[in-house]
Amino acid sequence: MTDSELGGLIARRIALTGPISLADFMAEALGHPRLGYYRHATPVGAAGDFTTAPEISQMFGELLGAWLADRWLAMGQPTPVRLVELGPGRGTLMADALRATRGVPGFHAAIDLHLVDTNEPLRAAQRDALQGFAPGIVPTWHERFDTVPEGPLLLVANEFFDALPVRQFHRAPHGWVERMVGIDESGALRLALAPGVTPFAKLLPEAAVDAEAEICEAGRALAASIGARIARDGGWAVIIDYGGENAGRAASLQAVRNHQGAGILDRPGETDLSAHVDFEALAKASGVASFGPIGQGAFLRQLGIIERGEALKRRASPQQARTIDAASVRLIAPDQMGTLFRVLALGDGKSAPPAGFSDHPTSSNLPPDAT
Repeated sequence: MTDSELGGLIARRIALTGPISLADFMAEALGHPRLGYYRHATPVGAAGDFTTAPEISQMFGELLGAWLADRWLAMGQPTPVRLVELGPGRGTLMADALRATRGVPGFHAAIDLHLVDTNEPLRAAQRDALQGFAPGIVPTWHERFDTVPEGPLLLVANEFFDALPVRQFHRAPHGWVERMVGIDESGALRLALAPGVTPFAKLLPEAAVDAEAEICEAGRALAASIGARIARDGGWAVIIDYGGENAGRAASLQAVRNHQGAGILDRPGETDLSAHVDFEALAKASGVASFGPIGQGAFLRQLGIIERGEALKRRASPQQARTIDAASVRLIAPDQMGTLFRVLALGDGKSAPPAGFSDHPTSSNLPPDAT
């Protein structure tokens, strides 16, 4: 027996049509029109299943805002510019980015803001976070990136690609076989290996860890779409997510519910699923100039997070100062988010190289307010 309504629907589908890939299972578990996790849950924050960098500190969104404004200047200040965020959560990153860049002449007047999100409760939170924040900047929501209007692009995606469906494979004696989702005698969901060699074998690495591999077709397709837009209209994209050196060459799919680990087949529609992002595959699929991936800690240091923290602390209470220090450590320390999370930039190759991807730190003029 299954343990959620959506799990029951998936089990019935398998009973009728046979086992499905993990990618199909993820697509249903996260994106089912009525019961999918990202359709109805409020996953971000203490009450949700995970906490993202923008919720840890305002510095994260401020520094990314400065990075985006710098890219706009490097592009020649196009007007309008499509400012796009994929998976904007509660709108915190974008609100911080806009506050940090309100002093950049002409930038806000050029912005045409687009948010790509399928979650109605989160859309409401985004609306509240951005309402009246920057006069004239009114977001347009989309279910998919490909409905964003043409034009020069500035795109940010923080912890978005990790939730796109992945296929998972095991190297058997006779070749690569795909891991599938089936049902057992009681009707419960279970993992099983397909009987034959997978047609995806040519896409898999020759060297893998523990004879496991993953590919994210949706991630590669989205990177290709972003790259095609940049090549045609100009622009830049910055992708921040987690994924180590073995991304794609090991099994990384994991499940989280209420800030704790769970089985990947447990309570579909009520559990978050994510996998490490293969940044090298995204860069290759984009077909445009790429920078990184670089560790989030190194990236934020080069953008000036230490200096930004000191500026905020000058106007902070002792308790606020301790909170700022703790947030900075969490974002950049190697044993926390500093190396597990990585940053990739995609660009048109025409403007100057972006900040954050060299050994030369850069700084930006950011407002001194501590909030």
